[in-house]
Amino acid sequence: MESTETLLPLDSLLDLVQAAPPRLGRTRLISIDGPAGSGKSTLADRFEARATARGVHTNVIHMDDLYDGWSGAERGFALLRDHVLQRLADGREGRYRRYDWHTAAYAELHVVPVTVELLIVEGVTSCDRDADRFQSLRLWIETTNEVRLDRGIERDGEALRDHWLDWMRWERDHFALQSTRDRAQVVVDGNPELPHDPAIELVAKSVALPHSAAS
Repeated sequence: MESTETLLPLDSLLDLVQAAPPRLGRTRLISIDGPAGSGKSTLADRFEARATARGVHTNVIHMDDLYDGWSGAERGFALLRDHVLQRLADGREGRYRRYDWHTAAYAELHVVPVTVELLIVEGVTSCDRDADRFQSLRLWIETTNEVRLDRGIERDGEALRDHWLDWMRWERDHFALQSTRDRAQVVVDGNPELPHDPAIELVAKSVALPHSAAS
């Protein structure tokens, strides 16, 4: 992999994904992993906006909606794998219940129809090895621990600082076990200094694709 940061148009990555055969039934899958607070959900939203603009039927799943609380990330991935990804691969609609963090219980049912052309899954564990066979593109996004923690406390409040610190320790070990960053096809800077238009471009720290998507 190259180590120099470079601008990568989101549309070029979508072109590569759409040109490749689907690996999830009729659906192509983009997975975005990386430490908490690094910018995964923001990047997923930007991919969704670009895909929708070109008329692609797109669905986004946030792994936060599948975790069974702060200690439930691995269960959340198992639910994604067994009840969404494998079902779509088998030609059946995917389905999952959203975890309600306020009531600490799973809530309403969400359905992912087989007609979805692009599925974007963002969140810690989304690029675990058991999803490799389904993915058209694997992204990893990262920034410093200080930036991530500041973002998390700003979003969730000071009262959850200890939960955040415990989570950061857990995810570090999980990523090491899964070699998540090393297996990513694109490593994204989640707090870049390189000038760019975030609505249409990302700043890549390294790229390992079948052929370059950079312009």
